[in-house]
Amino acid sequence: MANSWTKTKAKERIEKSLTDVQSPTIKDYVRDTSLDNIPNGVAYKVDGVHLYVDIVNMAALLAGTDKEGETIHQRVLRFMELHYRAVARILNECDVVRVDFANQRLHAVVTKPYDDEAKRIKRAVAIAQLIQDVVAQTGDSDDNIPDAQVRVGIDSGVALAVNNGRRGAREPLFLGVPANVAAKHAAGTKLGIFVTANARAAAGFAKVDDTKATALSAVDIAAAQESAQLGTDASAIVEKWRDDLKKNPLGRFEFSGQTPPLANMPIDELSPSNCKRQDLTVLFADIDRFSAFVADRIAAAPKDVVQVLHVLRSELDAVLRLDFQGFKLRFIGDCILGLSCDGTAQTTDAPLTVANVTIIAAALHSSFEMCLEVLEAKGIDLDIDDTTLGLAVGFELGPVATTRLGLKGDLIPCSVGRSVVGAEAEQNRCASDVTAIGPQAFAAASDAVKGLFDASRKAKSLRYADVVEALAERDERAAKVVFAPALARSPLQTAAAQSSPRSYCGS
Repeated sequence: MANSWTKTKAKERIEKSLTDVQSPTIKDYVRDTSLDNIPNGVAYKVDGVHLYVDIVNMAALLAGTDKEGETIHQRVLRFMELHYRAVARILNECDVVRVDFANQRLHAVVTKPYDDEAKRIKRAVAIAQLIQDVVAQTGDSDDNIPDAQVRVGIDSGVALAVNNGRRGAREPLFLGVPANVAAKHAAGTKLGIFVTANARAAAGFAKVDDTKATALSAVDIAAAQESAQLGTDASAIVEKWRDDLKKNPLGRFEFSGQTPPLANMPIDELSPSNCKRQDLTVLFADIDRFSAFVADRIAAAPKDVVQVLHVLRSELDAVLRLDFQGFKLRFIGDCILGLSCDGTAQTTDAPLTVANVTIIAAALHSSFEMCLEVLEAKGIDLDIDDTTLGLAVGFELGPVATTRLGLKGDLIPCSVGRSVVGAEAEQNRCASDVTAIGPQAFAAASDAVKGLFDASRKAKSLRYADVVEALAERDERAAKVVFAPALARSPLQTAAAQSSPRSYCGS
């Protein structure tokens, strides 16, 4: 089936998504409430402590060889598998809510004890230290796998827990200031546990001038461990981890290509012995200013948060998967991580792949703009200090390995590659309504695609119809099929490129 995006189809989807959550229910999280498989249109207010754990030596491991071949991907996946198994065991034994493992980044929430914030924070610190102590022993010198080096960010407060929208997944998604601030404290290269001023004060830890630059002291960590009494320690976890490895040893990571379109990738069948690997484009599309929107509405208008998130994420997902047959690996908070490829399972058509992901980015921006229009027409106020929500998109090209890792019966999808790290970096340098193309993707792009970006490899206000017309006028292969109603102002004929697998419609 040919891929296409149209205003009519997008608007119909958006309006249906809004109807699906026209009367969202906001509930208070109470003792032992299950956050697995939260229904659409329902959100829980959760007072908890958020931990973000970031593996800081992941990028260095990926960059360990001149060529990004199968060997380096096997090594990185083995490194992550060892780490995932160890940390998953800690979370299970310490009764922590696992929100998500997003490649090298873990998000978890401590909700117990329910009636004592200071003790919750200290428990979170003790768990963070346990993670650091355990992963410092989970390398494999025989295979040249280093121990994981981690940085932890911690904050405390009320957040909204909603369904994360991933088919077959059980993790919730938490929206709010504590999740966002904890993530920012985990970002950096210095190791340690970094606790916000708010959480430090609540737990009685020492006050410091710069909480992002100053790790929690050994004295405060020891006090947290004494308070938490976790009932386990690093040696016990590592022993169980090693026993699990004996019973379920790591096999060799085996790779094969996925025949495009990537939407057909059988993610539920992937495992270390059945990984997918090929050159492709990785795309990150992040809802800019959404954290500020949540902070502004979580107390007075939480239903608006639920409706806006559901509509925006549903439409971004639909554009990537349904309109352009791309693969959505996951949502990371309010950011979608997707993969796209053109060619065969063995050979990627790099220029066409880059051209098509550029068109996907433009379609995402067009659909996002339409979402805002529909939401505002329904009376939902999107104003945040005289600004509104925006979309920031970054993408990069390169070899990527995709599989599932972790404990048996609880495998987690992941994609590894320098382009995954690169695409996130490109997105991070974008403001609202900006798209950035990575250096490898730019080098492989046609002149027509390169012409859409400025000297910094950024483009502002990309819109679907304009991009398709601009590429078609320069005879870009990705835009040769344009149906008659698609671009009313375009003189192009539709019969020119019946060999193309994609079609682009703008009305």
